[in-house]
Formats: sequence, C-alpha cells, structure tokens
Amino acid sequence: MTVLTFEQLALSPAMQRSIADMGFKEASPIQAEAIPVLLEGHDLIGQAQTGTGKTAAFSIPLIERIDPARGPAQALIMCPTRELAVQVGEEIRKLLKHKPGISVVTIYGGDPIVRQFRALSKKPQIIVGTPGRMLDHIRRGSIRLNTVQTVVLDEADEMLDLGFRDDIETILKTTPPARQTVLFSATMTPQILELANKFQRNPHQIKVQQTATDTARIEQLYVEVHQRKKLDALIYLIEFHQLSLALVFCNTKRQVDDLVLRLQDQGYSADGLHGGMAQPKRAKVLNRFRQGNLQFLVATDVAARGIDVRNIEAVFNYDLPKDMEYYVHRIGRTGRAGKSGRAFTFVRREELHQLKKIRRVLNSALLKQEVPA
Repeated sequence: MTVLTFEQLALSPAMQRSIADMGFKEASPIQAEAIPVLLEGHDLIGQAQTGTGKTAAFSIPLIERIDPARGPAQALIMCPTRELAVQVGEEIRKLLKHKPGISVVTIYGGDPIVRQFRALSKKPQIIVGTPGRMLDHIRRGSIRLNTVQTVVLDEADEMLDLGFRDDIETILKTTPPARQTVLFSATMTPQILELANKFQRNPHQIKVQQTATDTARIEQLYVEVHQRKKLDALIYLIEFHQLSLALVFCNTKRQVDDLVLRLQDQGYSADGLHGGMAQPKRAKVLNRFRQGNLQFLVATDVAARGIDVRNIEAVFNYDLPKDMEYYVHRIGRTGRAGKSGRAFTFVRREELHQLKKIRRVLNSALLKQEVPA
C-alpha cells in the first residue's frame, strides 16, 4: 500500500496543525484507508489490532465533520473500559488544539456523577464513555442523543465480551436512524456481524494487519513483582543480560524523574525524557542516547514517540502500559533492522488480568521471567 502523509489527506488547516503538533507525519494504513471513507459520511467496519492508530483513524474525521453551530452531542464514542475512554478523550483533546468551539467530555462508572453533570451542562459536541454510564445519563436526561450524527463503537468485540450488548443496542436505538455508525474490532465474530447488520447501512469494510512491530524477533517476557521491588528486578535483569542500551517506560513524568535518580544513585548512566522538560533539554538527552553516550533512557509514552534507535537491546515496561497500543509501540523500539530484542513487562499481581488481555488480543507468547527474591 502507498504511504500517505497527513498533508495528502483532505483535512482542514487547523487539523493539520494539531496533527503536526503531535509529531505525526505519515498516516498509518488504517488511517489512510479509513479517514477518506469517514469524511464522506459512510458507515465503516474496521478490523484492526491495537497499535495500528485506529483512535486517530476515527477521531480525525469525526472532529472534521462537527459544526460548532449545530449544538451539543454530535458524536458519541463507546469504549469497553474507563481506561480506554480516558485515553480516547485525551487523544481527541490534542486533536482539538486548534479547533476552538468544539469540546469533549469523558464519562464512565466510578467517577462522581455530579462532576459529569457539570461537564455535560457545558454542552460538549463529543461524548466519550462506557455504555453503562452513558445509558445512566440518557435515563436521567443529562444526555440527549437526538442531535447525534456519528456513533463509534471502539473495541466492539471486548464490549460484547463484557456483556454490554443490550446497553449498546438501547443507546443506538436512541440516536437518529440517519447517523453514521463506525465499528472497530480486533476480531470479527458472529456477534459483531449481527450488530453491524442490524445498525449499519452498507458499511465499507477495512481490514488491516498489525504492522507496528515484528514481534517474531522480540522475546517478550513478564515479571510478577511488587511495586517496591521493581528497581531490584530492573537492576538484576540489566546485570544478568549485560545490557548496555535499553529503554525504560514509566506512565508519569514523576515516575520518570524518580527512577532516573534511583538508577543514577546505583551508578548507571541514565536520564529521562518526558513532556515536562524543555525542548532543548529533550533533544540533548535523546541525542546522547542515539550516540550511545547514555545507557538507559527512562521515558513516558508521549515523549518517546518518534525514537528510532537501531541498537536498543531491550525495552522495559517498568509500569504496565495503560493501553495495548502503548504496549505495541513500546516493544517495537527493540528488534529493529533485522536484529533481535527483548521486552520485559513488570506486572503487579492485581494487573495480571491486563497482561492476559495483551496476550490474547496480540496473540503474543509472553513468558514468565523469574528473578531472585
């Protein structure tokens, strides 16, 4: 397939600026195929694994089709979990950077409903959330869907696995029949096809294979470890495998700074990379890492976007990534240019179910790595 840049897609100047600010240049295969179809208003079934850029694939055209003058609740995005809903909401906010007059709200169970009432009272055009909490707001009258023009079901297979089918169907029946219905799923089960046949109109179908990383060259391992023992486990694996160039991922800026100091205290050449650093400092750190003058780079996902260093021996998920897309992007930093690599994921006992999800959806054989007590 021909590689397209975002500049070649029929997007507004404001959207082009937002995309450029996020560091994106080339559209992924799912983005290149889905965005033109969705911009034209067609229904779509997208079969794509996480890590293929599907969030931007549906968010960009969804935003482009919104008219701030038309009022609230023009787009609805349903996600299976609060974590995914939060992630989708965050990505949309970045894409809205140069789109004044358009806002997004994220709603899910476990979050104070009074706060959500206040957010919804500001009449956002985009609503992202879990089906159960959305249905709760619909019944309370805090969400009215008569103005919805686009509905997205993200990770539809997982929503059905979690028992949300009745909620999804009830919500879809509340929206206008002429809406655009977009369905993304990692797998295409009979239940998904039934849902599509019932609620979509002549949908375009796109299937994109996972190409973010060649996992065959990456040995994927996980370590079950208590939070307080993560540093000990990291040092043991560094020494046992005699690593001299590795990338370590944390979920927050504070965790990055803390781990850098602890590694430096142990005598390692380490530095951090996150969005709270000035750009000249970030460029200097990254340049040191590329030149091999820095052994261990500790980074957040956003700051590490675009890192392309061929000789990275291993990637450490010091914190379990918030979403499988992050997992794919992280481990893809090693095993490049035909070389082999290792990816270690640190997991607390209560996170083992998330690890099983990664293994199932990505069809990856994650082996357990034991470390000394």
